[in-house]
Amino acid sequence: MIDFEFTEEHLALQKTVREFVQREVAPYIKEWDEKEHFERSVFDKMGELGLLGVCIPEKYGGAGFDYISLGIVCEELEACDTFMRVAMSVHVALNSLTLLTWGTEEQKQKYLVPQAKGEKLATFGLTEPNAGSDVVGIRSYARRDGDDWILNGEKMWISLADVADHFLFFCWTDEEKRKRRDHSGMSCFIVERGMKGFSSGTIHGKMGIKAGNTGYFSLQDVRVPKENMLGLEGEGFKIAMFALENGRYTVAAGATGVIRACRDASIAYANTREAQGQKIANFQLVKQKIAEMEADYQMCHLLWLKCGWLKNVGKPSARAASLAKWQATIRSEKAASMAIEIHGANGYTNDYPVERYYRNCKAAIIYEGTRDIHTLMQADWALGLKKEPKARVTLPAYRAAKA
Repeated sequence: MIDFEFTEEHLALQKTVREFVQREVAPYIKEWDEKEHFERSVFDKMGELGLLGVCIPEKYGGAGFDYISLGIVCEELEACDTFMRVAMSVHVALNSLTLLTWGTEEQKQKYLVPQAKGEKLATFGLTEPNAGSDVVGIRSYARRDGDDWILNGEKMWISLADVADHFLFFCWTDEEKRKRRDHSGMSCFIVERGMKGFSSGTIHGKMGIKAGNTGYFSLQDVRVPKENMLGLEGEGFKIAMFALENGRYTVAAGATGVIRACRDASIAYANTREAQGQKIANFQLVKQKIAEMEADYQMCHLLWLKCGWLKNVGKPSARAASLAKWQATIRSEKAASMAIEIHGANGYTNDYPVERYYRNCKAAIIYEGTRDIHTLMQADWALGLKKEPKARVTLPAYRAAKA
């Protein structure tokens, strides 16, 4: 049975995150955004609060909370600014939860524990200059050399690329399967900054999320031990899809926070701004926009909440995550556009936060699966042309079944 009420633990976490962003981020975010400044200390403080390991078990250095808690953190962070939620997506959803599910005990101790404690930042490397939605179009590759693998390739549009300590690197390990575009020839490796042949850089001039770090990283003959392969050889595509599902969940929750922020900013402005001798809150078309924001917020909140519940009870959630991500991101863009219109000329300047919300929200329609990809996925599921993946079983059980 789904319970729509947050527990006392959930409410306490929500309060903690709201107070954190109002104290540590809200007073400075306009300046950081203008200067394209990435403030690393924010994540150190998030680590101290346990947010960077919010749903990682305590035995691996995390807070031991559930998936609903992860959604709460993402909604609250992005209601202030997107750059913090983006870090939660790549660090927790795409990397740490993937290590938790697919990693060996040795990998968890070496990489997951410091990530959950916030001592190390982590990210996810799948997208390349010529391959985004076309996952099997990647060109990165790895070849065996004794007990090691030699990795080569370049990843692009990677959040935290120039500041992260740990990376998941997806590449081909079977050349013949690459030629056939057979994704069972892809594998995943754990890479560390500082490995010989590793380099990274930052992309400047982005439209939005300017306070966040987005960039690229390159591997040129990077040697990693066989112990750094995540999962089994040939499982890279499966691992990537598992990770992206978790990422979509966090994006959905965060985009819901944008809708809420746009609604709240519009309400505050409409109740103070006067035109034609009265507050614009009395104008019917202003009311209509705010009503639509309220409806969109409530719907998208329920969508990510349902997805989190499915994850908590171990039920398949790929379809729910896709739907939540798709709807929350397109509705956040709609909310930001209406918020700017309510603010009029003021909304077109950075004197008010809605201009930043609009610039930030656009990226989420593209990453973690574009609007178009999710439209097709939802149609295929509805038409019965696509089957939803089963819920991921534990790694020991999975390996035992394959043995």
